[in-house]
Amino acid sequence: MKLVIMQPYLFPYIGYFQLLAAADRFVVYDDVQFIKGGWINRNRLLVNGQPWLFTVPLDQPSPNRLICDIELQASNQWRNKLLQTIAQNYQRAPHFEAVNGLIIRIFSAEARTIADLVRASLTNIVEYLQLPVELVPSSAVYNNTHLKAQERVLDICRLERADVYINAPGGRALYNAEAFERNGVALKFIEAHIAPYKQSKKNDAFVPGLSMVDVLMNNSVPEVQMLLNQYSLS
Repeated sequence: MKLVIMQPYLFPYIGYFQLLAAADRFVVYDDVQFIKGGWINRNRLLVNGQPWLFTVPLDQPSPNRLICDIELQASNQWRNKLLQTIAQNYQRAPHFEAVNGLIIRIFSAEARTIADLVRASLTNIVEYLQLPVELVPSSAVYNNTHLKAQERVLDICRLERADVYINAPGGRALYNAEAFERNGVALKFIEAHIAPYKQSKKNDAFVPGLSMVDVLMNNSVPEVQMLLNQYSLS
């Protein structure tokens, strides 16, 4: 069984979804410390042909708190504004109707925390793309927050009976392949190959690293599936 463990990011870029596509089970690592200035509650869209950073406002975010404990701001004003921005800038995209409906459904879900919202987004997009991966929130399952770093990852691998653990390239500096091997787990790293696609703007220069929203708006489900399979493991 191929396992991936990643922090929850809101509408992350396509490389994150390549990890989802590579996994049999994907652990949403939501009971670790919140990272201010990261990608947990923000990402980039294409607005007027340029990358534009959006941020979902949170109630008292702090690196001293767990992601799963940080609540969304109660006001709907930010939701309405973000939905309006998406509609205005992607209304001419070839798959606007289906994807805009998907996004509205995500923001209509009952979500108290940023972890709730991210899980709703990942679950809905995984279903939309027909990816055969199971999502598991770490806060609800493993009861091992007393363990840290590699030891906790290995414990989750053991509990899930994983024989392959796949991580982003940044994990090369964090994990010891021999330790995984001693536990019967092959440690693999994904190398994403991000192919350009047609974007909804007048010029032809491709803008990489945008939110998955941009990918979905501009590509059919089969086209996105092809993009997600463009990775290698080493």
